[in-house]
Amino acid sequence: METQKSIKLVCITKTFGEVTANDAVCLEIHAGEILSLLGENGSGKTTLMNVLSGIYAPDGGNIFVNGNKVTIRSPKDAFALGIGMIHQHFKLVDVLTAAENIVLGLNENKLVDLKNVRIRVKEICDRYGFVVDPDRKVFDMSVSEKQTLEIVKVIYRGADILILDEPTAVLTPQETDKLFAVMRNMKADGKAIVIITHKLHEVMEISDRVAVLRRGKYIGDIPTGDTNPQELTDMMVGRAVSLNIDRTEPQNLTERVTVRNLTVRDIDGVKRLDNISFTAYGGEILGIAGITGSGQKELLEAIAGLQNIEPGASITYLPREGKQVELVGKTPQDIKNLGVALAFVPEDRLGMGLVGNMDVSDNMMLKSYRSGKSVFTDRKTPRELAQQVVESLEVMTPSLSTPVRRLSGGNVQKVLVGREIAGNPALLMTAYAVRGLDINTSYTIYRLLNEQKMRGTAVVYVGEDLDALLELCDRILVLCAGKVSGIVEGRTAKKEEVGLLMTHLGEGAKA
Repeated sequence: METQKSIKLVCITKTFGEVTANDAVCLEIHAGEILSLLGENGSGKTTLMNVLSGIYAPDGGNIFVNGNKVTIRSPKDAFALGIGMIHQHFKLVDVLTAAENIVLGLNENKLVDLKNVRIRVKEICDRYGFVVDPDRKVFDMSVSEKQTLEIVKVIYRGADILILDEPTAVLTPQETDKLFAVMRNMKADGKAIVIITHKLHEVMEISDRVAVLRRGKYIGDIPTGDTNPQELTDMMVGRAVSLNIDRTEPQNLTERVTVRNLTVRDIDGVKRLDNISFTAYGGEILGIAGITGSGQKELLEAIAGLQNIEPGASITYLPREGKQVELVGKTPQDIKNLGVALAFVPEDRLGMGLVGNMDVSDNMMLKSYRSGKSVFTDRKTPRELAQQVVESLEVMTPSLSTPVRRLSGGNVQKVLVGREIAGNPALLMTAYAVRGLDINTSYTIYRLLNEQKMRGTAVVYVGEDLDALLELCDRILVLCAGKVSGIVEGRTAKKEEVGLLMTHLGEGAKA
C-alpha cells in the first residue's frame, strides 16, 4: 500500500528581484515520516518551507494537501491546513507565560480559559514526552525549554505537519537526544516532520528520507538507510568533497594569551564571567564549549577590549617577538596601536563584523583605513585583498561592488574570516564561525583555522557543534553559567563528557 502523501509541492518557484531562490521545485512530504531537507547556504531550503508555512507567497507552482489543491497566503492559512513551522529564532514573548504564548493570537474575540489551556498542554506533553510548565515565564526558560514550547504551541494549534529549522543548533547532546525521542513519538502518531539541518550525523540518525536542493533546484530524494554523509554532501555540492578535518599535532607551542581571574558583569550587574583563568597557545586550536549564554561571547569580547572588566583580572598577551602586553583596560584601538596582532570574528556578522550596506572591497578597508599616511583613503589595496579573498575562498558574489547584505550567510562569513586572517594574526578568535553554514563552507572554515594553527597562530574557536569541536580542537575549555567547568583534550574527550560539563559545574581544570 502506497504511503499517504500529506503534502505535494509542484513546480514551486520563488524569486527575489533577479535572484531565483526556488526554481520549479517539486517535493513530497509523507505522513508518519521525518524528512531532512539538505542543501548549501542559499540553496532555497528555508525559502521553500517559508512558502509552505505561509510566510512567502510563491511566484509559480501549486501546493496540494492530502490531494486537494490549496492556496496558502499567510501562516494562519497554513495552520488551518495543519502546517506549523518552528523557526530557528523563536517567536515568543518573554514576559508572558508558556500558556499565554500558546494561545496568543487565538480566539481574539473570546475570553481565554487558561485552566483549559493547561489541561490541553498537559495532554500534549503526556502524549509525546514533552516537559512544559504552563505557568513559567519565557524569560526564565532555557533554550531547549523555549524550543519545546514552540513545538507544543504549533501542535496545540492543530499542526500535523511540523517544520523545524535548525532545531539542534544551540542544544547540548543530551537535549538533542530528548528532542529526537519526542520527534519519533510524533512520527509514530502519524505526524509529518521536516527538519532543516546541516548536521549530517543527525540526518542519518533521525530522518527516514533526505531531499536535497542545490542553487534553488530540486536534485532528488533518497531513503536515509540507502545513503551516507559523503553521498549526501556530493549531492549538495555537485562534486566530491572531503569530510575530514586534518587536525595536525600541535608543535612548538608558545604562550600567546594568558587570562587570570577574569570577571565581567553586564549593564544590569549580572555576572557573565566569573573568575575565568586559562592560557591559549600559539600552534593550537583552543575550543570554547557551553550552552548559549554561558559567557562565550563576553569572553572573546573581553580579550578584544569590548567589555568592562572587574578589578583584579589580568589578560596578558605575549607577542611572537618583544615584550608582553597587558590588555585589561585597553580599548580595541589601544590594542591595535600597541601592535597586538589580534583578529576577531564576532558572532554578529553583519552587526559587529561587517557593514551590510558596504560592498566587499569597502568592508576590507574597515581594518586599514586608519593606517594610511595620506589624507586620501587607499582603495587599491583593499580591492586587491577583496579579490584575493573572493578567489581563494570561492565567495559567490556578482561583483566586488555588491553590498555584503545581499550575499548568503556562508559567503558573508567567508568575507569576514578572509579579512581577519589576511593580517597574519598571532591570536585569532572566532565566535560561531560555522553557525548555520552548509557542510562545504564549514569545512572551508575548518581548513583556514588549521592553516593558521600550523603558522603558529593561537586560534580560539567558540562552537556549538560538539562533534566538530572534538574533531577540530586540540583542547576544549567548557563554560557553565560563566564559570570554567573543565578543560579537556580534544582527541580523547567524549561528546557526552563535554555535554555534562556544559550543564553541570565540575571541579574544573587548570590550563
